[in-house]
Amino acid sequence: MSGAPFSVLMPVYRGDSAQRVRRAAESSTVEQQRRPAELVIVRDGPVPVPVEAELVRLERELPVPVVRVDLAVNAGLTAALNAGLARCRHELVARADADDVSYPRRFAVQLPLLEAGADLVGSSMHEIGDDETRPLALRRAPVGERDILAVSRHRNPVSHPTVVLRRSAVEAVGGYEDVPLAEDYWLWVRMLRAGARVANVAEPLVGYRVSAGSYERRGGVRVFRAELALQARLRGIGHVSSLQWVRNVVVRGGYRFVPTRLRELAYRTMVGAPRR
Repeated sequence: MSGAPFSVLMPVYRGDSAQRVRRAAESSTVEQQRRPAELVIVRDGPVPVPVEAELVRLERELPVPVVRVDLAVNAGLTAALNAGLARCRHELVARADADDVSYPRRFAVQLPLLEAGADLVGSSMHEIGDDETRPLALRRAPVGERDILAVSRHRNPVSHPTVVLRRSAVEAVGGYEDVPLAEDYWLWVRMLRAGARVANVAEPLVGYRVSAGSYERRGGVRVFRAELALQARLRGIGHVSSLQWVRNVVVRGGYRFVPTRLRELAYRTMVGAPRR
């Protein structure tokens, strides 16, 4: 398939498994209807032996060129993404997480939107468990500039694992910044306010892996403090009004302290109905 060449950027860290790293890499390269020109893997610090062995195999076996960026210590997602972006050879870059699955149509659907002038394109996505053929839930993305902007005032409007982006548009606002648990949301807001053209595709194009602890990790004091810090930033740049700030602190902050099962049900109700 013709079109502009693009890079896939995939960070890997010690918590990833070798099997899922391979699945993520293959699903975002050889299984795509429109293949990337390169896969940039950022190893964020030392990883277990099986994962390192898998990275070496991918370098050797994938028909798509693999670029390794090895960070000596675990620097965190923000640093890993900025380091990886700096090594991508192409203006158009797709994100992939090391435990998710990109569906075969993903880049064939998203890249033409970037080529037509968009700066950032996400999509809806499925939540999946060990069996990726049986989606657990559908996270619906807001579609259309007006809806994306409206949603951005109370939650993240673009799912990070689904993103393809124009590197120059990210660099124009300073790249990823170290905002705990919200480096992507903060970047999208800054891009929106800078006039970037942001779009979502309604079709689910990624299987987002969730585990037993996924919703548990969305709660607690640490996450609440990160939420307060994010809301302070959003209010500081005028992206949310005082009333919206109060609402977000009460609703999003309170969400961090409800029982895990209720937190899961509330989130899935907000972003899309569970699949049955």
